[in-house]
Amino acid sequence: MSLRSIGLTIVTAAASVALLGCAAPTGGRTVHTTGNVYPAIGPYSQMVQSGNTYYLSGVIPLNKAGNAVEGSSIEEQTRLVLGYIGEILKAQGMSHENVVMSNVFMKDLNEFAKMNAVYGEFFKSAPPSRATVEVARLPRDVRIEIAVIAVK
Repeated sequence: MSLRSIGLTIVTAAASVALLGCAAPTGGRTVHTTGNVYPAIGPYSQMVQSGNTYYLSGVIPLNKAGNAVEGSSIEEQTRLVLGYIGEILKAQGMSHENVVMSNVFMKDLNEFAKMNAVYGEFFKSAPPSRATVEVARLPRDVRIEIAVIAVK
């Protein structure tokens, strides 16, 4: 098999996964994606499953096409990000209740109370463990990025 045909096979398999929004097994782990959220904007997967544990990549407040930032306030951006996380979880039969760890990256920790109020709307009882840090800069200059780990 030539390198060109191997490349076409890989591209064809990747396109099938993207179009179908299904799982792509890759050695002891499974990659999941859903069309209900913007597509990955870099070389990463929306979600990777290993056993009963699901690792969601950081989610930022982009429009569904992934080409523009949505929301201007920390409340709007947090609500959109947590909504997208809910969509990604739902595609695998889960909800925010399955989240065991959350990593919140914020542009400005002075907005923590506002973010936390919205966060509490999504994690009402028995919230997950969480780390929240201020960072110098986030992709597309958004105010917030959240990555979570969930267990089914």
